[in-house]
Amino acid sequence: MKTHDLSRPWDAFQAANRFRRAIRKFNSIPVLEDDVLALLIEAAFAPSSGNLQPYQLHWIREPAMKACVASACNGQKAAVSASDLIVVVANPAFGKQTALAQLAHVEASSKLGPDSKAYYRKQIRMFQKILGIGSSALWSPLLVLAALIRPCLSLLPVSHLGSRHWAARNAVFAAQTLMLAAAAKGIDSCPMEGFSASKVAKLLELPRGSVIPVVIALGYRADDARIEDRWRRPMTDVVVSH
Repeated sequence: MKTHDLSRPWDAFQAANRFRRAIRKFNSIPVLEDDVLALLIEAAFAPSSGNLQPYQLHWIREPAMKACVASACNGQKAAVSASDLIVVVANPAFGKQTALAQLAHVEASSKLGPDSKAYYRKQIRMFQKILGIGSSALWSPLLVLAALIRPCLSLLPVSHLGSRHWAARNAVFAAQTLMLAAAAKGIDSCPMEGFSASKVAKLLELPRGSVIPVVIALGYRADDARIEDRWRRPMTDVVVSH
């Protein structure tokens, strides 16, 4: 049986993962456009429920717009000094659009066999129902009641709020992939949750139903950026073995 030597890719991943830090002050060196585009391409390979990719990655490049978005991020130093900003936008409607495109791809594919096509048809139609009638606000009282009885049900992708939470969770996979890809290229990042979502949404003219789980600042760390020893919970607290 053919085996693959995974030691070198593991070393590279571990180095990138340990290099990644939340940098809050960047220097003035711009990140090359081709490099940012490469990060966005890799982010699009992140996993998502049903491969529906219910998100958009808004690349803020124009200086005036970047200044406005940085201001909406409460003027954080990371946002103000960043070379580029990536606004991660999630919306169940994006997932519904992807479902239609994916179904068309499945039907037109000459590489997928009958069993595979049947599987994808069933999967896509299930998600279409969940993101269609399942996203109605009418389900909200039932979801709240169910969550009170069993909190583990609070993240079900039903009701208008549940479907947005679902989209946001999937968008975060892309955000993390982008930051790890940046680290692999020696580019620094900072995920920011402190911002005015309504101001950013207005600036970007986002469609109704959109949520913004995170804004990512990209750049190269300044010489005086604060980088301290990392602290993490002990693995005995993090990992529960069954």
